[in-house]
Amino acid sequence: MARVAVQGTDIVVRLSWWEMVAARRREVRVPVSALREVHVEPDWWRALRGVCAKGAWIPARFCVGTRHLRDRIDFAAVRPDGPVLCVDLRRSAPFSRLAVSVPDPQEAMRALLPLVPRGRLD
Repeated sequence: MARVAVQGTDIVVRLSWWEMVAARRREVRVPVSALREVHVEPDWWRALRGVCAKGAWIPARFCVGTRHLRDRIDFAAVRPDGPVLCVDLRRSAPFSRLAVSVPDPQEAMRALLPLVPRGRLD
């Protein structure tokens, strides 16, 4: 299962070994300054947007990799056995959303909430 942490000026998603293989990457990094909103989605399938692009997807089992929306890209590492941490990012970020199944999504959300900027966002 993936882990989400803040390291310096980045939000880092560290993938488990099998997620690394499926996504063809070790981790995902985005700047904290790109953070727009964070929430926990209780229904895993609602966290997924767009269509599967690079990565692996087995319906009702897991979705790991990038997902294409009309003009944006999400990164997902989602399993159907629980709620999903959703980190929405500004347009300047490489991804529009990080949707990640983590061991304790509520705790991960609490760690990121103080970093969410207040006021108008793009």
